[in-house]
Amino acid sequence: MKLYGVTGYKNAGKTGLMVRLVTEFTARGLTVSTIKHAHHATDIDHEGRDSFRHRQAGAAQVLVCSPVRWALMTELRGAAEPTLDDLLTCLNPADLVLIEGYKSAPHPKIEAHRFETGQPLLAAENPTIRAVASNAQPVTHCPLFHLDNTIAIADFIAAEVGL
Repeated sequence: MKLYGVTGYKNAGKTGLMVRLVTEFTARGLTVSTIKHAHHATDIDHEGRDSFRHRQAGAAQVLVCSPVRWALMTELRGAAEPTLDDLLTCLNPADLVLIEGYKSAPHPKIEAHRFETGQPLLAAENPTIRAVASNAQPVTHCPLFHLDNTIAIADFIAAEVGL
């Protein structure tokens, strides 16, 4: 599987770029999977749902299946967060895995950057960032794309990973 990341500070446009890239790559006929890293506890089920009650009761894993989708939730219960490599082994084969977050992981990335956040570029300090997608014209040693130029960004990523 080919891996490529989207990283950046909070409110920099990472998720919007991820969604546009998934749409673009799937329109090109590729199978795309995603991994999103969150720095906070996140729930995909809600209080009162059967799956929530199973987790609250102490289940280590809860698998929910319907005719439309299935999801497997694993409670860490104090264990260490799995590594990105561990999580990648859980995915079905895909042409491309887009990864949101994981700034320090070794896979190549594009940095989403919005001028309004007031944050500096991560690219200056992170050699795994191969390009910057911004709504401004920051000074960078990397190729620079407009944050909304999804086709050019997708072309760049496809060339980088050999798709």
